[in-house]
Amino acid sequence: MVKICVSGCKGRMGSRIVELSKDDAEIELVGSFDVGEDASGALNSCDCLIEFTTPEATMEHLEICEKRGIAMVIGTTGLSETDQQKVAAASKNIPVVLSPNMSIAVNLLFKLIADAAKVLGSEYAVEIIEAHHVNKKDSPSGTAKEMARIVRESKGSDIDIPIESIREDDIVGEHTITFDSDVDTLEITHSAKTRDIFARGALRAAKFIAGKAPGLYTMKDVLSL
Repeated sequence: MVKICVSGCKGRMGSRIVELSKDDAEIELVGSFDVGEDASGALNSCDCLIEFTTPEATMEHLEICEKRGIAMVIGTTGLSETDQQKVAAASKNIPVVLSPNMSIAVNLLFKLIADAAKVLGSEYAVEIIEAHHVNKKDSPSGTAKEMARIVRESKGSDIDIPIESIREDDIVGEHTITFDSDVDTLEITHSAKTRDIFARGALRAAKFIAGKAPGLYTMKDVLSL
């Protein structure tokens, strides 16, 4: 049984993680709190904190978890390079899963993109389009940035990859990457129907990370991709 605490429990993601955790026989919800509330007491007795909040709040909670030896699953988007460096430093003392997208299917998408980028030559132009709800603060999305990073890494080139961001209505999350040449076009798309896909992925990550040695893990590790 993995004992979890959920940060941002009143938010779009946090509230779904709380609800779905109640139906998971391998998970026990022992604490929850929202941004601005006292995190210290809520973290008592938990094995892992699941974090979907703001970058500022995430850094505060990271410091607490590092001091107490509590594992973390971080799905917060919009982390700066400095924030990511702090997470990496903390992971030397606690196990951390850090991912711009907790969806199992999206992480499979990452693998497909890597394979496509390696096989397709430089004659293929790459473009990414992402769409989210109007309240999403970061643009481009962390997922879109990761898609672009994977292409550059796979091609071994620091090529410019245009990303178009759309903010409309209550779109959960849509990502499309296009590889286009003079002779054909390859398009790969993922569309999220509900936020439950991210919540389920976060719970799976919590079960994976609990009891692990300190280190910085990704959903690739969680899913053995």
